[in-house]
Amino acid sequence: MAALLPSPFPLQFTTKCKLGSCRLIHISLHNKKRTRFQHNPFVVRSMCSSKTEKKQVWIWTEKKEVMTAAVERGWGTFVFHSLSRELAAEWSSIALLRPLFIEEGGIFDGDHTKVATFIEVSSPEQLENLLSLNDQAENVVVNLLDWQVIPAENIVAAIQGTQKTVFAISKTSSEAQLFFEALEQGLGGVVLKTENVEAIFELKDYVDRRNNEGSVLELTKAIVTNIQRVGMGDRVCVDLCSLMRPGEGLLVGSFARGLFLVHSECLESNYISSRPFRVNAGPVHAYVGVPGGKTSYLSELKAGKEVLIVDQNGMQRTAIVGRVKIETRPLILVEAKIDEDIHTCYSILLQNAETVALVASPGVGRQNRAIPVSSLKLGDEILVRVQGGARHTGIEIQEFILEK
Repeated sequence: MAALLPSPFPLQFTTKCKLGSCRLIHISLHNKKRTRFQHNPFVVRSMCSSKTEKKQVWIWTEKKEVMTAAVERGWGTFVFHSLSRELAAEWSSIALLRPLFIEEGGIFDGDHTKVATFIEVSSPEQLENLLSLNDQAENVVVNLLDWQVIPAENIVAAIQGTQKTVFAISKTSSEAQLFFEALEQGLGGVVLKTENVEAIFELKDYVDRRNNEGSVLELTKAIVTNIQRVGMGDRVCVDLCSLMRPGEGLLVGSFARGLFLVHSECLESNYISSRPFRVNAGPVHAYVGVPGGKTSYLSELKAGKEVLIVDQNGMQRTAIVGRVKIETRPLILVEAKIDEDIHTCYSILLQNAETVALVASPGVGRQNRAIPVSSLKLGDEILVRVQGGARHTGIEIQEFILEK
């Protein structure tokens, strides 16, 4: 029997204010939330920042290797001291850069147009100045002189309400990540001040993974062609540090060429309480989708690793693994094919249990369904992610491969 998943719906309520009667409508639009306050004849709208909003990165370095690595990864805005104009000119002759210079009163471009206000902060009280800035520059660069006293959350809280893009100077990739993630929304950008090439690699990898969140993966309808009980095996339960919603799960499969959308245990059951942080994902050999278009073996997952959560519409987000449980359980083999390629078989093994489910393909009379493997039938339509099958350390490569 299929389990029904709730559809998004608007939440509305009416309140009284000095302007009269106002109505608040909250609408969830996948990775964005829009709140509209309606009043006749006035309409006031506010849009909160998406967690997946793309962040900006500026680089502050005097090391040529760091500059080269940053430019090769698409970061072309560099910050220099005002006395380093010769270095900026030298680098601009060999690479396409946007040099900015720290001078008295702010940060300026080569035409001496003010690009950002520059503020040094050493006490919580100084953060209040961010809200009272009356400056035409669209950006604010904050230099924290005492990281221990001024945490990232304080800065994010202080800038709420400002229309400026606020950058924080970070000395490491991990510091930059904290600024991007603080209080969920994070800052609009960071200035990575480093002489370490590895910091560029690490931050770029993080930013790419973050930018992929909220983007849509293409999922394909597949038809179940074989269901077979195969005996006992070591299966993996993946417990995440995030709660999953109905329709969400992990991409898992025996072959990297086709990963099945395995539903989380967020739905209520007659057999066990819901566990919205868990996916009973499959045996130790199976591939699981991870950020960056890569895969990992389920047996490789452990606390602190990252995986991709995907919903029935293909919307993706990243989650951290909190715990992995490997136990011996009875398994069932599920094979499926897609209409466009009836010769290629996709397969997955799962624990044979009522709480383990695959996400069904949407269709007439089949909207928003999760199908327990114990109720799965030949001909059922489920969702798979079709991709390249050849992998090296989880990275897709182009080569001949035969898996069966």
